[in-house]
Amino acid sequence: MPPETPPSTTPPSSFPAPTFSSVKNVRDLSSVPGSPILPNRLYRAGMPSDSCASDVSLLTAQPPLGLGVTTLIDLRSATELAADPRLSTSPAYSPYTSIKWSSKRTLRESLPPRLKIPDPSLPRLDRATGLPRRERHFVSLMDEKRYVAGTLQRLTKTSLAKLAAAAPGAIVSRRARARGKKVFLDRINNGGLPLLNDLILQMAAKGIRYVLELCADPSRHPVAFYCTAGKDRTGIVAAVILAYLGTPAEAVVGDYSLSDGVYKEMGDDSAMVGALKQRDLDPDVFLKAPPEVMRQTLREIGEHYGSVEAYLDFIGFGEEDRQRLRKALVEER
Repeated sequence: MPPETPPSTTPPSSFPAPTFSSVKNVRDLSSVPGSPILPNRLYRAGMPSDSCASDVSLLTAQPPLGLGVTTLIDLRSATELAADPRLSTSPAYSPYTSIKWSSKRTLRESLPPRLKIPDPSLPRLDRATGLPRRERHFVSLMDEKRYVAGTLQRLTKTSLAKLAAAAPGAIVSRRARARGKKVFLDRINNGGLPLLNDLILQMAAKGIRYVLELCADPSRHPVAFYCTAGKDRTGIVAAVILAYLGTPAEAVVGDYSLSDGVYKEMGDDSAMVGALKQRDLDPDVFLKAPPEVMRQTLREIGEHYGSVEAYLDFIGFGEEDRQRLRKALVEER
């Protein structure tokens, strides 16, 4: 762990505070106490699909009228995207070129040929507007198959035996299917959000690396990354970045906990959590963001990987990459 970076002494940003009307859970990561990130570099948010006209203006207008977000990163699963009726029609997305990430490609290989540039230091300008080109990257961090596979890996021998006992008759017996499903869901509900976070860190490694590569590119700033409520997958990405940059652990915990009431604000009892339908999960477990969840997650990063830096090595985001990220986020330009 590098020495803690002291809180930024940069004066308050001239950019407007992210006070959105319809988009939930939006905040600048420079606002986290002790965060060295400079204003208007990185935002975390809930999905902007339901943006009203004032939200669209705040998101896209150039400072000082808006945030002028250049890059959107959508962390939702294909199931969630398919369930979003405004995925293609929301005016919030219309200024952005959509790019679908593939886990089999690097950042540069994932870009369509017409968007590639020979030198990453060159400005990426839109020919029509002369402004930085706007992109929306789809980077699914957790889908149903990964969640199921990861949870099965963590089932105890006793639970596996129960699941196997139910399996032979599952095709013909509704009762057997219900027993098998109960064993599986009991494991998910008992593991709760710490299990979900652990699965994201392990199984979404390539996606997280891709997101960090985008965040480390100054020409793509400001960046806003989001999932459905901006709580779990968004919270993990924010926590990894903040922790690496030396933000105090309790400040990282506090930032996570600000998402505690976001599902209530959304009024969505059928929201997707970890890419599984809410009706299958315990809402008292999965709709909240208690501080102990992030404390446990940070502890487990240390226990499982050794440090945040070691975790970043694990996902292939090495020292040189980390220095680019630090420079992009904390240095004036």
